Amino acid sequence: MNIQEYSSREILAQFGIPVKPFILARTPLEAYEAALRLRFPVVLKAQVLVGGRGKAGGIKLATNPEEVRHYASQILGLEIKGIRVKKIIVSEAVDIRNEYYISITLDRSKKSPIVIFSNFGGVDIEETARTNPCAVMKYPVDPMLGLMPFRAREFAFSVISEPKKAVAVANLLWKMYNAFVGVSANLVEINPLAEDSEGNFWAADAKIIIDDNALDVRPELEKYRDVEEENPNELRAKSGGLSYVKLEGDIGCAVNGAGLAMATADMIKHFGGSPANFLDVGGSSDPKKMKLALQIITGDPDVKVILVNIFGGITRCDDIAIGLKSAIDELKPKQPLVVRLKGTREEEARKILEPCGIKIFEDMEEAIKEAVSKSRETR
Repeated sequence: MNIQEYSSREILAQFGIPVKPFILARTPLEAYEAALRLRFPVVLKAQVLVGGRGKAGGIKLATNPEEVRHYASQILGLEIKGIRVKKIIVSEAVDIRNEYYISITLDRSKKSPIVIFSNFGGVDIEETARTNPCAVMKYPVDPMLGLMPFRAREFAFSVISEPKKAVAVANLLWKMYNAFVGVSANLVEINPLAEDSEGNFWAADAKIIIDDNALDVRPELEKYRDVEEENPNELRAKSGGLSYVKLEGDIGCAVNGAGLAMATADMIKHFGGSPANFLDVGGSSDPKKMKLALQIITGDPDVKVILVNIFGGITRCDDIAIGLKSAIDELKPKQPLVVRLKGTREEEARKILEPCGIKIFEDMEEAIKEAVSKSRETR
């Protein structure tokens, strides 16, 4: 669960990490009134769950209330990577002397958290990592022991030469790790970690991603979810027990099993197509799930072809067919439908779908080639 910067700042502050005072605003008037309660200069920052805000004009520095009103009018309603800005934060600005990058994330190859640090923080950290990988230092953390304070100091002194500054970064890093564990995060990132003219460190920007798998046992973390910014189909799928992620292609996919769903997407790309989504209907045989899957896919205006790929082991093909036929009868999709069914009660499934006039494929490769071919015909 990707959360907004203002929520990330709140979490960091709860764990003792220095954050400048800020106020959330949804209108230029609210931004103006917020600025009157803060010290100038202030920075206005668009709250959207995508990167590149600064380059898109979503971050502005204001030195007086009228500038705040003016910039808020510009930012609110701005589209950044297709997402309309509906709210901003007005925050006291940091008098930045140096910028650093620091984060804690999961290294899945090592099955442990890892600290990432660079002396070159800011908007071009990805470019720094690509062109100068030696400038990005990494430090694995023992998942059983966690980040012990002396280990945090050991790492900080290895990347920062000034003792006073290294101690400050070590303390901040230890607090970051407590936040990482405390909210069951996959990522806690501060970029930039700003050092001001007096040598103090501030989280000038913050990003936290919370592990979705923790939400069932940590329901209190749901308060950080920004429903306004999330894809409504993803929320609808989640409530129905489906795993759905919107992609940028035009072939809508309904598949049983995450592994088969990823393999399906890979093969679509291999044969020159582009998947419109990842959608795993799961291993159950509930016809309602298949019906919901088709409702979500047909509601996506980017979808030109629908591909259903089912390998029935635990999943019964006839139950999938019942849900599929019900969805077809109700929705009457305009998009061509390509169906591959193989496995348990396959013949019964074919009989159920026979009145729909749908050709049922047995071979996965043939079905995917057909879907790619039909998507090209519609372009």
